Amino acid sequence: MDPFGRVVDYLRISITDRCNERCLYCMPEGYKGWEKTQDHLTAEEIIRVVRVATSLSFRKFRLTGGEPLVRRDIVEIVRAMSAIPGVECIGLSTNGTKLAALAGPLREAGMRTANISIDALDPALYHRITGGDVQTVIAGIRAALDAGFERVKLNCVLMRGVNEQELWPLACFAAEHGTPLRLIELMPLTSADVLTEKNFLPVSEAMRILSAHDELIVEPNQRLGWGPAKYYQFRNNGSLVGFIGALTNPHFCETCNKMRLTADGKIRPCLGDHGEIDLRETLRHAPTDEAVREVLQAALLAKPREHLFREQYRPGRPMTAIGG
Repeated sequence: MDPFGRVVDYLRISITDRCNERCLYCMPEGYKGWEKTQDHLTAEEIIRVVRVATSLSFRKFRLTGGEPLVRRDIVEIVRAMSAIPGVECIGLSTNGTKLAALAGPLREAGMRTANISIDALDPALYHRITGGDVQTVIAGIRAALDAGFERVKLNCVLMRGVNEQELWPLACFAAEHGTPLRLIELMPLTSADVLTEKNFLPVSEAMRILSAHDELIVEPNQRLGWGPAKYYQFRNNGSLVGFIGALTNPHFCETCNKMRLTADGKIRPCLGDHGEIDLRETLRHAPTDEAVREVLQAALLAKPREHLFREQYRPGRPMTAIGG
């Protein structure tokens, strides 16, 4: 439990800061601040963190990046994590471009859920936003469903003047595939100017856009995973859409249950706060797990009441370096 009475049992682990796409809201143009390979946590170090975290009642884990699927040993990491007593669920956050080939092996290794980013269905617009090919993402989504992932969710970051017209097509695509769609407010995680009044699209406006096509019925008791999304169901097409309003929802942080581990071994109690505690040096030099446990406990005690995104927040390093 953190200092504000929140049960924190969810650790998001970035296994690489590298990515094969260049999303507008995640990576600054021309970014070259990659961590050196030897600075990334090894598979053994990641497994050690998970083992110690379970002794602190962490039960849910998600592998993120960068793009986690560019790391060649991800299947082995998942298999080792799934063998640790106390690990209840392992999830994945991915852009989906490499998932078609890896969905089956990951599921067999113990991966249970996947969140897949798809900010547009239009191929040209998708390429403009990410630099990638949307057809590879669609193939990844279908592969995850075919592999029997227990839950697949689609994530779309809202950008005014960029992808408003894609929201209803994405909702229809999600309904066709039986997957929830989550719409996420833009956050200042690349540079200070990534978030402006001109390009910020609040979830309330996204709701109005979608309501012009189908009635949204609130589902106050719907929980899909452990995130902060507020879910609605379309009356006619029946699919679920979740809204994540990190900037416009004043109660957004009240039930936060997560911390993050960056690829270079920093524990980050809050995505929207600069506070980090180095864990890598402890992992590499401490002979016992008790020292690792103490760092995790210190990070838990340092978790702030709420993020700083509404306070002219200026990111110290971009999202790809922090972890999704």
